[in-house]
Amino acid sequence: MTVGSGEVAKVLGLGRNGPIESGLDLAEALEKGFPVAALDRVCRLIAPGDPAFRGHVIARATLARRKRQNRLTTEESERVERLARLWAFALDVWGDDEAARRFLSEPHPLLRGRRPLDVARTDVGAHTVEEILGRLKYGTAA
Repeated sequence: MTVGSGEVAKVLGLGRNGPIESGLDLAEALEKGFPVAALDRVCRLIAPGDPAFRGHVIARATLARRKRQNRLTTEESERVERLARLWAFALDVWGDDEAARRFLSEPHPLLRGRRPLDVARTDVGAHTVEEILGRLKYGTAA
């Protein structure tokens, strides 16, 4: 089990134009494209001292265009939502920003020594990281 859509929406800073209470609400916001501020917010939470981190999520030239439009595409929004979901889950498991950051950014033995943030660049990889977080939260070997 991961975290709820409301928690993910809080991480993203969504809900100012109406509450995000369900997965459907979040999916509809995602289809419209998140505001660029959602990316900035997630990057500040996950990598507060690393301005280059945004470029790992969305290419700099593309991000410059998106800033003019103030809206991400659906695909870009999916990447940001994936990171927000992992952040919310890691924070739920670890209970502390710094511990959650450490988990996401350090190599993990169950990921063959890769960092969770690197593995989570794909949806399947993100699910793999969520499985590890779930095992940590519910007490099975991780």
